Amino acid sequence: MGFLPGGSEWLIILLVIIILFGAKKIPELMRGLGSGIREFKNAANSTDEKDAKNDTPKGE
Repeated sequence: MGFLPGGSEWLIILLVIIILFGAKKIPELMRGLGSGIREFKNAANSTDEKDAKNDTPKGE
């Protein structure tokens, strides 16, 4: 399987992020990440809906 960090590794990663970006910048980064993920999901859902509409057979 792949590498999955344990509890102590997550703490080290979090500490490095705080040192690099500062505690005040982290909420801003997470907000941007969340909006990016939301936009990606919305785009994926809209293409799925368009595909579903295009796949329905038309009446003869």
